[in-house]
This record gives sequence, C-alpha cells and structure tokens, in this order.
Amino acid sequence: MHNKKIEILGHAISNGRGVQLNLDIAKLHTRTKIQVPIIVERAKKEGPTLLITAGIHGNEMNGIEIVRQLISKKYNKPECGMVICIPVVNVFGFLNQSRKFPDGRDLNRVFPGSSRGSLASRFAYHIMKEIVPLVDYCIDFHTGGDSRFNAPQIRINEDEESLRLAKVFNPQFVIQSGHRDRSFRQALHKLGKKALLFEGGKSLYLDEKVTEIGVLGALRVMQHLGIRDFNKELKSISERPRKPIIVKQSSWVRAKYSGMFHPFVELGAKVKKGDVLGSISDPFGYFERTIKSLYSGHIICINQSPIVNQGDAIFHITRNEDPI
Repeated sequence: MHNKKIEILGHAISNGRGVQLNLDIAKLHTRTKIQVPIIVERAKKEGPTLLITAGIHGNEMNGIEIVRQLISKKYNKPECGMVICIPVVNVFGFLNQSRKFPDGRDLNRVFPGSSRGSLASRFAYHIMKEIVPLVDYCIDFHTGGDSRFNAPQIRINEDEESLRLAKVFNPQFVIQSGHRDRSFRQALHKLGKKALLFEGGKSLYLDEKVTEIGVLGALRVMQHLGIRDFNKELKSISERPRKPIIVKQSSWVRAKYSGMFHPFVELGAKVKKGDVLGSISDPFGYFERTIKSLYSGHIICINQSPIVNQGDAIFHITRNEDPI
C-alpha cells in the first residue's frame, strides 16, 4: 500500500505506529459482544501489507499458537509496510473449543459474507469490507480437522507468484488445490490478493515442530516481501534441511471396516501402491484387517482417532507430485 493515510475500523494508523483494535460487529443473544482483537503494526517506510490470520475454525489451536509467537517475539513489527495480525478470528469458537461460529455455521464457508445474512456471514462481510481492501498478501494458518493430523503444508492457487511465495515459506509439501466454495482463500483470490493457506497438526492440539515450521515460514515470507530482515533470527535456529514437494493431486484411503485403528506408517512417509499402512480390528480379538495403500506417494495426513467407522478418511496420500 502506498497511501500514507490508512484507516482501519475508524482509526487512523500513522507511519511508525502500532495499535490493537477490536472488530466489534456482533452480539450474542445475551447481549454479550463478540470482540475480535486485531493487532496492527505499521512501519515508517512504505511497503506491502501482510495479513496474518488464524483461528477461523475456533478449535484449530496450532495456528493460533503460531501467530501468538509472531506477536510475542515482536516479529510482527515491520521495517517497511504494515503487518496486520488476527490471532483468533473465531473468538467464540476458540472459547468453546468448537470449529463453528455460534450460529452453527462454518465461518470458512460463508465468505465474502453479507451485511444482512447469518451471524457468521455478517462477520465475514465486515472482515472483507474493513480489513481485506488494505491487504496485499495473506498467510492463513489452519490445522487438520478433528483427529486428522496434517503434515506441514501450504495450499495455493496455480499461479507463479503463489508458487514462488510457497517455495520461500519452505514447508514439507506445497499443494496446488482448488478453492473451497465461499472460503476465505477463494474470496481473497477473487480480489487479486495472494494467499498462502498453511495446514499443520490437528484440532485441539499444539505441536512444537508444526509451530516452528509455521513461524519460520512466516519470517521467510516477510523477508522475501521486504517487510523486515530476519537473517539473524533464521540463522540462529537450526532447522533440518527439507526438499519441499509440489503436489497437484491427492486422494484419501478410507476405512473398509469399523473398529480400532492402528496406523503403521509415519506422517510424511513415502509409500508404494500395495504397501500395508495399518490395520483395523475389533475390540474383542476376533478379527484384524490390514489397510493397503491404493496409491504411490507421500502420506500428508493421518487420522489419529483410535476408533474409526466404515468410510472414514484415514490416510491422505499424494498422487501427482514433483520435487521443487
């Protein structure tokens, strides 16, 4: 953004200033306000504006932890441009450890929202109206749903700049995937904003490795965009070298039986079609059935629930991939 006069939620943000604002547009039936803290840091020098979000699904704690660390370590203070952090977009879901908004809707399925729609839709509308027009880039942090543990991965559109940013982030996997209908990423794409959607870990769980990959990736992207020099911070952290893999297609292996689930492979493992991935057994010791891979590729998600039902997604495997 190059306009020296920037206003967010009715507050003027001058050069070199940091401020915490509250997005306050909804009330519960008890008249209790839903206030979403928004942390804004603007540098003295002009530059791009980066939006960093987490907690669109209120039970996806690991993304919230990544943004929390970026703020607590003051990594969100730019040398050029502006960084806007919304650590917990769905505050109500976070308080209740629930994926959904208080009206029962999935906030990530109602964008761009409506000023006259449901509670979640109205909330999405105000994010798109008040915050998104100021943004050039976005990193949106998520985790796997329920007991599904995702390997650290970036999901992007199929364009060169998004792929370049994903390479800079340096996750284990870069997945070129279509948009979910009415998702935040789709709404950003329609407005020409470049978005990286990070997936890592599972709901209601904090994982140190996933957190570190998320934090370091955000620092690399900010440095690449010229927002701030993080060479010192990146050099001080020893990270195992990775060769990210670009994924153009992936499929789930689903449970053929209901029972107790025993995975035999690790997340990120490379498997071949026909390899034994795990087993499903009954709790009484009468039967145990092996689960074989239907594809050759890498395991990018494992269902960590000890009990599964017939038809449940249990292993997510890449099918069309190339090394970056």
